[in-house]
Amino acid sequence: MLSKKKKTNEKEVVSTTYASRFFTKPISRYHIPDDGMDADVVYQLIHDELNIDGNPALNLATFVTTWMEPQAEKLIMETLNKNLVDQDEYPQTGIIQERVINMLAHLFHAPENKEYIGTATIGSSEAIMLGLLAHKWHWREKRKQQGKPTQNPNMVIGADVHVVWEKFARYFDVEMRMIPMQKNRFTITAEEVKQQIDENTICVGVVMGTTFTGQLDPVQEINTMLEEVENEKGWHIPIHVDGASGGFILPFLYPDFKWDFRLSHVCSINVSGHKYGLVYPGVGWLVMRDKSDLPEELIFYVNYLGSEEATYTLNFSRGSAMMVVQYYNLIRLGKKGYRQIMENSLENARYLAAMINKIKYFDLINKDIKLPILALTVTESAGFSVYQLSDKLRERGWIVPAYSLPAAANGIKVLRIVIKENFSRDMADMLIQDMLRFSKELTGEKKPKPESSCRNQVHKNIC
Repeated sequence: MLSKKKKTNEKEVVSTTYASRFFTKPISRYHIPDDGMDADVVYQLIHDELNIDGNPALNLATFVTTWMEPQAEKLIMETLNKNLVDQDEYPQTGIIQERVINMLAHLFHAPENKEYIGTATIGSSEAIMLGLLAHKWHWREKRKQQGKPTQNPNMVIGADVHVVWEKFARYFDVEMRMIPMQKNRFTITAEEVKQQIDENTICVGVVMGTTFTGQLDPVQEINTMLEEVENEKGWHIPIHVDGASGGFILPFLYPDFKWDFRLSHVCSINVSGHKYGLVYPGVGWLVMRDKSDLPEELIFYVNYLGSEEATYTLNFSRGSAMMVVQYYNLIRLGKKGYRQIMENSLENARYLAAMINKIKYFDLINKDIKLPILALTVTESAGFSVYQLSDKLRERGWIVPAYSLPAAANGIKVLRIVIKENFSRDMADMLIQDMLRFSKELTGEKKPKPESSCRNQVHKNIC
C-alpha cells in the first residue's frame, strides 16, 4: 500500500524569510486576502517596499522632524496605545498637555493678568482652523450684541499662507481676502492689509516663516496699523499668528523681536511641534491670549469616557505619544538647548547660502536669512530649470522641491531647502558639490573635478 505524502508545514522548514513561498506571489493591493500570512514575512515585504521611499535624512523639502533621540522614541513606543482624549483613564497625559500649554503661553509672553487657554492638535492645520473658528464665533457674537448683521464675515491674509487658510475659508464660509504676492515682494504689508479690512473682518492672518520662502510677515507694523484703526473706527480686529515654522525659532534666536502676545492685537498663535518643535509628526499647538477669546459655545463637554471632559478639537480620538515627547523635548533641552539647536541650524543655513551665492547659476530670494530656510531661483542665463535640477538631485537622494510662487509672482520658479537639526556642515558641502556638478551637466559645461578634489573647492570661489 502506498503511504500518503505528509504535507509539509512551512513554519517547520528551516529557511530564511526570503525563501518563503510568499516571495513568489504578489501581495494583495486592493482587496483583503482570504488567508493571512506569517508576521515576519509581512513585515519584510512591507519593509522592503518602503525602501523605495526617499531617505528622510536627505529630505530638504519637509519642515517636519525626521530625527529624535532614542529615549524619546522609547517614550513614543510606551505611549502609542494611549488615547489623549481619554483623560479619565489616562489622567497624567492630560496633566502633561496642560504643562506644555502653559510653557508655550509663557514662551509667547501671554499676559500674566489674563487667563490664557490652549490645546494640543494633530498639527498646525487643525490649530489654525480652531483659532479662526474662535475668531469667527467671537465676531458673530459681538455683532449680535450690537444689533448688527452677522452675514459676510471675511478674513485678510497674504498669498504666502499655507493652503489650510484657504480650506478654512471654503469649509466654514468665510470670505477670503487674499493679498497677492509681487515679483519683488513675497510677504504682505500693513498698508495692503488696511485697504482690505472692514467691520466684517474676523481676523488678519500673518505668517512667521512662510512655506514658500521662509520669510516673516511684518506683524509689528500690522499691529500698529490695527491699533490706529481701532482708535479711529472702533473695530477691534484680532491677529492670528501662524507660527508653524517660526514659533519654535523666534523666541530662542530673537528674544527681543515682538511678534507674539506682546503685541496688543495678537490673540491666537499656532505652532507645529513636529517642525522646529523637534517632534515626529503629528503634533501642533494652539494658544489663545485670553479664555474670553474662545467662545464657550465651541467647547463640548462629554462624559462617555468615564467623567465629564471639555474638548475643543476637530477630531476626537488621537494618540498621546507625540504630545508626550513634546514635553520630553521642552524639559530635556530647555531654552538653552533649543537655542543651541536653532543657532546651529541657522549657521548651517547661512553657510549654505554663502556657498550658493558663489554659484553663477542661482539667486537667493531671501537675502536676509532669519530662519534656516532657503529659497532660490535659477538665473535666466543658466539654461536649465529648477525642475530639471530638482530631478537631478533626486538621483543622489536629495529631495529639494521645485515649485512656482502664487499669483502675481507665479512666473517665479523656486527651489526650497529646509535646514533641520540633523543637517550637518558636511552635508551642506556635499549638497553644494552636487548642485554644482548637476548644474554644469545640465548646461553642457565641462564636468567638475572628481569628488576627492571637489571638497576643497567649495571653500574657494566655486564658479
